[in-house]
Amino acid sequence: MSVVDDRQLHGITDDFVARLAERAEEAERLRRLPAATVDEFRRTDLFRLLLPARFGGIQASFPELLQPIRRMAHGCASSAWTLGFYALHNWMLSLFDLRAQEQVFASGPVLAPAPLAPTGRGTPADGGVRLTGRWSWATGAMDADWVMVGALVERPDRIDPALVLVPAGQVEVADTWHTAGMRGTGSHDVVVTDVLVPEHHLVSVADIYAGTAPGARTHDAPTYRWPMVPALALVASMPVLGAAERVTDLFAERLGGRVLAYSGAAQKDQPAAQIRLASARVRLRALRALVDETAGGIEDLVVRGDRVGRAARAEARLAAAHTVHESKAIIADLVEASGASAQFLSNPMQRFKRDVDIAAGHVVFDYDVSRELAGALAIGAKISPIAMV
Repeated sequence: MSVVDDRQLHGITDDFVARLAERAEEAERLRRLPAATVDEFRRTDLFRLLLPARFGGIQASFPELLQPIRRMAHGCASSAWTLGFYALHNWMLSLFDLRAQEQVFASGPVLAPAPLAPTGRGTPADGGVRLTGRWSWATGAMDADWVMVGALVERPDRIDPALVLVPAGQVEVADTWHTAGMRGTGSHDVVVTDVLVPEHHLVSVADIYAGTAPGARTHDAPTYRWPMVPALALVASMPVLGAAERVTDLFAERLGGRVLAYSGAAQKDQPAAQIRLASARVRLRALRALVDETAGGIEDLVVRGDRVGRAARAEARLAAAHTVHESKAIIADLVEASGASAQFLSNPMQRFKRDVDIAAGHVVFDYDVSRELAGALAIGAKISPIAMV
């Protein structure tokens, strides 16, 4: 595995990762993160990594978020997914109108799930909109301070896709998260019924996608000019890549002592096992390089003040989707070569595989759609104006 300076991990120490591993089974049983994990996360620098400096945050460059999330997944992919999104969502909140930020960040960073599919409806009302809807996949919903949701706002002359910010006290959590993997994320449904939301608690999806939201002007830092889809896709791919790294380590450790039934041969002496291990390691090196190149390319653009066009955004989404596609394949290959005993619940390899199988179903990782969009934009072909890029 690659070596990462501890200063780049922002409080995600080896001990922290070990405690995530120790609590992984508890997180699965609870179908949410244990309180101890959430409390400990709140004390890390990662929690305030992308929070604007004016609110006591570190206001780091966006790519600094990626490696700590990848590292957390070595302990528990569900925990890394949830905590990574909590950190990302403080960045998303920093893109809203300053009045909303001043209210939300009055006491520092917050826990804010963000189911983004526009399955809610907003109708204009005095000073804002009245919001009603139900949203699935609200990661970390049980510990929310605020909730961001996607909605279609019905203006007199048009329909505006928007992200809408609502206090957690006005949101109902519906217990729906009964899954084979990623159980610790607590990604339940959330429901809002006829809640009046002030106008400054809305931000245009078009601006969020393009990196031109109000926060980009307010904070005048490259971090807040990142477009949302590449940001979301790269962050979400990190728990999967980290899980593949950890499964590769576990496979290597397992080879050292595993004796094959019936033949009595040491698996470490089997060329097939050696080939699978070496293949996994070199594929992971290529994926890490792809992530670094992709994140670095976008960072260079925003630092220069250049626009991140749709083609570049589509390439970033594809890089994340490819990372997940390959990581999932690496895990499947190594678990397959680990025998039936790897499927015992006491073996973390099976949990990593189940978690990654579920995570890979996220819409942003749709491999066919990601390749189609990147290919079309590379040759100047038309794509849907509402395509997720």
